[in-house]
Amino acid sequence: MSESSPRIYPADGEPLSAELRRSLEDFRVTERLPFAPSGVGGHHWIVVEKRGLNTQEVAIRLARCAGVAVRDIGFAGLKDRHAIARQSFTVPAAPGRDPDWASLEGNDLHLRQVSRHDRKLRRGVLRGNHFQLVLRATTGAQSLWSTRLRSLAQRGFPNYFGAQRFGHRNLSEAARLLSGQCARVDRHRRGLLWSAARSALFNLVLAERVRQGNWTEILSGEVVQLAGSHSLFLAGLADQEALRARAAAWDLHPTGPLPGRGGVTPTADAAALETLALSAAVAAGTMGNGLYWARRLAEQGLDAARRPLRARPDDLTSHWQDAHTLVLSFFLPAGVFATSCVEGLFGQEIPEVQRLDLYVD
Repeated sequence: MSESSPRIYPADGEPLSAELRRSLEDFRVTERLPFAPSGVGGHHWIVVEKRGLNTQEVAIRLARCAGVAVRDIGFAGLKDRHAIARQSFTVPAAPGRDPDWASLEGNDLHLRQVSRHDRKLRRGVLRGNHFQLVLRATTGAQSLWSTRLRSLAQRGFPNYFGAQRFGHRNLSEAARLLSGQCARVDRHRRGLLWSAARSALFNLVLAERVRQGNWTEILSGEVVQLAGSHSLFLAGLADQEALRARAAAWDLHPTGPLPGRGGVTPTADAAALETLALSAAVAAGTMGNGLYWARRLAEQGLDAARRPLRARPDDLTSHWQDAHTLVLSFFLPAGVFATSCVEGLFGQEIPEVQRLDLYVD
């Protein structure tokens, strides 16, 4: 069972539900990058469609085929195995070697494009992902689904980190590490634990904002993020009317904390609300409250950051395959969880037995 704290969603009438991930074909994701391959340079650019494979497994196959180290394979984000996913990789071109890419073809891996590029793909350059989801055995009238879909497109959904971010032991291990009660862990594992801890604290604040009904609003002293950028500024008391209009137009967003040292911090009402939210326990079975975790994370030398409290799907379309099977198609920016989008549509958390155990970034 996941140890992450509950994700609360706005109450918009009766919750909806559906069966998810009956097969790989029910979850398709296509990576979107902000640029195309240059066509020239010292790296092969490979676009694959994978089934039942994670990103690292594909990277290993590409490295073996090209005769290079796995660490030299480039990709922009992770795609888990429980989907049909289309993803780009770069592979350094070894002098005098012409890899037989066709040898990689199989039931679980198909090559969709082979080109050249002038540099290695780096983590984080991802623009976002396009999803096609099939929801089966839906409950509720189709008219209610239509109403909820319109609301999802207009108001958006709480931008929670999905439960898959936390695994089954990450938060309890992070709590022990923060309190000095955990044995030394390697750098990679430590980074995962810090990320899970910061994500849990953000979710605590967002859940309290949803509980209070102000997760889409700009509070006094709010740290505001400009849409489509990482630019932040403090909301002043005199600016409230103009900021509300810009928030309604999705030009800017209220944010929540990814705790660390430094950074822009809220004041006034926004600060009081974050303090209230972080005074709660982070998750069942863990030690210390959110304020203690935030202080200890800053002491680890992590730089503070902010994350928008809301997100919305772009280019959202839907159609009924039959009376109880709904097909959704939409785009989400990098870092936004498809799980949270679907839960926003349902108005409740997805039961763990049906959860989309996917991580895409």
